Amino acid sequence: MNIAIVGAGGAVGREILEILEGGALPVDNLRLFGSARSAGSVMKFKGSDITVEELTRQSDFSGVDYALVSAGASVSRDFADVITAHGTIMIDNSSAFRMDKDVPLVVPEINGSDALEAPRRIIANPNCTTIQMVVALQPIHAISPIRRVHVATYQAASGAGAQAMEELRRQYADIAEGRPAHVERFAHQLAYNIIPHIDVFGDNDYTREEMKMFHETRKIMHSDEISVSATCVRVPVMRAHSEAIWVECERPVSVAEAREAFESAQGVVLMDIPAENVYPMPLEISGKNPVYVGRLRADLAGDGLTFWCVGDQLRKGAALNAVQIVDWLIKH
Repeated sequence: MNIAIVGAGGAVGREILEILEGGALPVDNLRLFGSARSAGSVMKFKGSDITVEELTRQSDFSGVDYALVSAGASVSRDFADVITAHGTIMIDNSSAFRMDKDVPLVVPEINGSDALEAPRRIIANPNCTTIQMVVALQPIHAISPIRRVHVATYQAASGAGAQAMEELRRQYADIAEGRPAHVERFAHQLAYNIIPHIDVFGDNDYTREEMKMFHETRKIMHSDEISVSATCVRVPVMRAHSEAIWVECERPVSVAEAREAFESAQGVVLMDIPAENVYPMPLEISGKNPVYVGRLRADLAGDGLTFWCVGDQLRKGAALNAVQIVDWLIKH
């Protein structure tokens, strides 16, 4: 099994490396690729030093079975032909190909078999907020088809990358020492603040991040009947996204039915004991693999359900899902 990581020096690339270090896949040979800036640096894997190669038009991926790519949409578009030229399957973590009809958009717990139909040898990893939400929605959808979802996200700095995480740390340090907070990666100061704005605004005044949740959910769950209305918010948390979700199905689903479904669902952990203040929080979920669900209750404004879920954006929201796609393909 020969694996390549493209964007190895970024936050997601490093997370992929850590997951592979833990034995998630049977890796015989690992190659690391990055920009000209990171080329030549050395990273450790299972006790060996691996030198990061510069990704160029002359890069040779022959012999690489799977390339886990997390270097941004422009890099993915520019180098997809180079990566897949010799039969390599490209698992792409960017937005470049997600909505292309001939590129499967995969969350293994839900639609793993879609990965078998990849004529361009490209499989797309969904957006982090979408992955987390659909993993939590699927157990309810299996009881009665979902028709309507309202979601408010509380997204950590990790969703904007390693430099954004560092900016949040630096902002807190600047403020503590009486200096103005430096703002570069976000629209406004994030420290001690909440920003109801992620990605660019569209003509309908929803952001691109919010529209990703609408379109990607339909594609992954194979249903044009599901409507998703999202408000995506950046919060001053280092990593792990949180979401408040309201869901309505074809028929009312009881709390008891939903609870039983969550308890048996793949990739979901029910963490819901209100009387003991037990519910998922990003501080506790950071670094963990599952999607955690809590605060499950009947929606007082309709016949639906509402619940809270938390997942690590760098794990299930990105790196882990990509590795799980490869694992699913190996097994099937």
